[in-house]
Amino acid sequence: MTPALDLLKKVRAEHRIHSYEHDPKAASYGLEAAEKLSLDPAQVFKTLLASSEKGELLVAVVPVVGSLDLKALAHAAGVKKAEMADPAAAQRATGYLLGGISPLGQKKRLRTFIDNSAQPFASIFVSAGRRGLEVELSAAVLAEHTQAKFADIGRD
Repeated sequence: MTPALDLLKKVRAEHRIHSYEHDPKAASYGLEAAEKLSLDPAQVFKTLLASSEKGELLVAVVPVVGSLDLKALAHAAGVKKAEMADPAAAQRATGYLLGGISPLGQKKRLRTFIDNSAQPFASIFVSAGRRGLEVELSAAVLAEHTQAKFADIGRD
């Protein structure tokens, strides 16, 4: 079990766990998950960490088929500027390894933003806290248990 799955179990949130054999040579962890689990890539979301000009870490959950719009994230967070966080700082703050960072069950409570494109789906897939492990849940459940805000932060 991972902290993400422990949290969902503890709060009795509706979710399903999906696992696959992770290939360490995969170019994109999220696209690998979509491919190996035969999922619509638009429904699979990656968890990225950004840093504001004041050093605050922000969590962004965006579709694996696109990228994070740092200006849009900064606007949503009410900060002047955001840049991708230092990988070591991201791992320290979340307790997860890169490629397996889940928006759920992180060591520190960080402000979280989910791209609006998640809302129309009955369920979305995010990392369950380990490479090769995804959790399926509704965007509303994810937002509730991360205290996330929805915003247009993704780019095609």
